[in-house]
Amino acid sequence: MTSCAECRALTCSAARSRPLPEDCPTVRCPEVYRAAAGLMQGEVDLALWAARVESRGYCRWTRVEEIMEFARGLGWSHLGLAFCMGLRHEAATAAGIFRANGFTVSSVICKTGAVDKADLGLDDRDKLHPGQPEAMCYPVAQAELLNQQGTQFNVVVGLCVGHDSLFFKYSRAPVTVLVAKDRVLAHNPAGALYTAGGYYRRLTRLTPEGP
Repeated sequence: MTSCAECRALTCSAARSRPLPEDCPTVRCPEVYRAAAGLMQGEVDLALWAARVESRGYCRWTRVEEIMEFARGLGWSHLGLAFCMGLRHEAATAAGIFRANGFTVSSVICKTGAVDKADLGLDDRDKLHPGQPEAMCYPVAQAELLNQQGTQFNVVVGLCVGHDSLFFKYSRAPVTVLVAKDRVLAHNPAGALYTAGGYYRRLTRLTPEGP
């Protein structure tokens, strides 16, 4: 089992110029890296442009700018925007910025299809508002609509946990995230990690049912 999150050496970042710990997966799993190197050859343009964007805009470009520069570098002009209805204003702003910078934008809201959650088999008691019609999020349809329109790079704005996973799975184009939803922390999920030793200490004492 790998445990890089607890590693204090971090010598992998030195590109083999320093000795690696014996339990490092780089040492213990050479076959994985041989296979990954073969796979990476088919993705070399994406990997190179990710590195170029990192170096050229390091601590200067916002994530919005990084997305545009990455897409430009790869010659992608048609962006897809898959967004949550609760972040529709942010999505509209993003679409406007992308268009102002020369991109074509296709956007799809999460509630597309207007399908009631009951049609998926959800019990009424598990709705946000039991006893009322309630449209489900439809990330598979979002992905398929963008696939149909031939988007080259898809950008996620605030899809729910799990719904984003389904979108990633069914999108034919590469996907990045502009906004990760967190309804409590103003869509800054890292805030809970920054304060896990204080205000959010309760997160380290979760039960299977929740806090």
